[in-house]
Amino acid sequence: MPLPDGNSINTAPLDEGEDTEPLIENDPVPPQCCSARLNLAFLMFCGFSVVYGLRVNLSVAMVAMVNTTDPEPAPNSSVISACPLPPEGDNSSDSFHQPAGIPQYPWDSETQGWLLGAFFFGYLCTQIPGGYLSGHYGGSIFLGVGVLGTAFLTLLTPLAAQMGSYWLFALRALEGFGEGVTFPAMMAMWARWAPPLERSRLMTLSGSGGNFGAFVALPLTGVICQALGWPAVFYLCGAAGCLWAVVWFIFVSDDPRTHPRISKEEKDYIIKSIGPQGTGHGWSVPLLSMSMSVPLWAIIITQMCSNWSYYTLLTSLPTYMDNVMHFDLKSNGLLSALPYFGAWLMSMLSGVVADSIIEREVFSITVVRKLFTLIGLLLQAAFLVAVSYAGCSHILAVTFLTLSTTLGGITASGVYINQIDIAPRYAGFLLGISNTFGTIPGVLAPIATGYFTEGHTMAGWRKVFWVAAGINVGGAIVYTIFGSAKIQPWAITEEERAETDKERSRSIST
Repeated sequence: MPLPDGNSINTAPLDEGEDTEPLIENDPVPPQCCSARLNLAFLMFCGFSVVYGLRVNLSVAMVAMVNTTDPEPAPNSSVISACPLPPEGDNSSDSFHQPAGIPQYPWDSETQGWLLGAFFFGYLCTQIPGGYLSGHYGGSIFLGVGVLGTAFLTLLTPLAAQMGSYWLFALRALEGFGEGVTFPAMMAMWARWAPPLERSRLMTLSGSGGNFGAFVALPLTGVICQALGWPAVFYLCGAAGCLWAVVWFIFVSDDPRTHPRISKEEKDYIIKSIGPQGTGHGWSVPLLSMSMSVPLWAIIITQMCSNWSYYTLLTSLPTYMDNVMHFDLKSNGLLSALPYFGAWLMSMLSGVVADSIIEREVFSITVVRKLFTLIGLLLQAAFLVAVSYAGCSHILAVTFLTLSTTLGGITASGVYINQIDIAPRYAGFLLGISNTFGTIPGVLAPIATGYFTEGHTMAGWRKVFWVAAGINVGGAIVYTIFGSAKIQPWAITEEERAETDKERSRSIST
């Protein structure tokens, strides 16, 4: 119910523990079409599409950058249980012949692995600082500089590769260092921009750019490598990132209060609906209370569990397509990208459905977040198990893998935006914390996959998918029991406490 003084028309009484967002009864809701908040979501979508293109392009370009992708193939005896080779299989290395004058390097598999993983060494370092500073100063500068810095460094990739693998490793780590601030900065901006009844759709639209970028970049990188040579991949992607940054800095503001082109109607609607939570958190944050928060730990653990399957597929799916299914490189790139297209569509659809359920007050926000997380993780786990029993059927394997990643996109409206529910003012900082923990599976999952698939057997890959599915189920159970969308006591502002005390006094007097 609205507070009597109308100060925060979307905020329920905090002492009652409610987590529903009542409809706005007195003020009209400005349309989203062509609004400043929708334009912001679209620009974020484009930015994260570029960012993920910059992140994954090396995984495909690496095939063209080295003389051979498997200098020491495993003996035939080690693949006894794997699928048989196609009767007239093409030599996959023929797919990426480079134009004359394009250099190639004699990097072995171990060197390639270090280069592909270098990004995460830097990515881990700036999540929490980026979230903290974005919550204090505003997120637009950090998101813009993060993408611009990563794009500029991408332009230097051919030069770094020519100087040696150590230089390229350092460059990729610096790219991860710059990109680490982007998602926390996004969350900090939506804490000031996203009305509670529109959070799911706005945040899933902007964040889904990552899946769309991966979907476009994986096959497009192969085409560019073949037509223009692998250096062109980094020049074109880097230029796209720099161009996006120019548009971002011209058209985006940290806060609706300072946006020069927003209508008064929309500005008032956003400010009133968010209330005091739509302000910066200052320099001090309640670290001790955060560390003891059960809902926050539920988010962290669940995101780690969900990311295990995500990073397993991100790092190992091309290998599975090659070693087990024996797809050629062109088909491999396209089929490896297909699940991300499904996840992009599903995440945006889940955002619209989640907001509709909340707006109609069918379920509380807590129930909606738990429901979308539970359904997404369990369905993803079920199809991962199905992949392990698809055998050598190309159609079944690709179908189950695509369905697994697609249905996992449902969680985009669940646990992955839950930080802004429990503590809007600290959402960027909390996302930095959960993303830091969530990146750990990116380091551990490939190691576990390598251990299970050492013999390149179907039984080994079955273990990979079963372990990922089991961890998914564990995350679903943890979040269903301990998750919450209620604003935590340590996140309540002094202004909100004062309003709650006034409301309690009025109730007692009447």
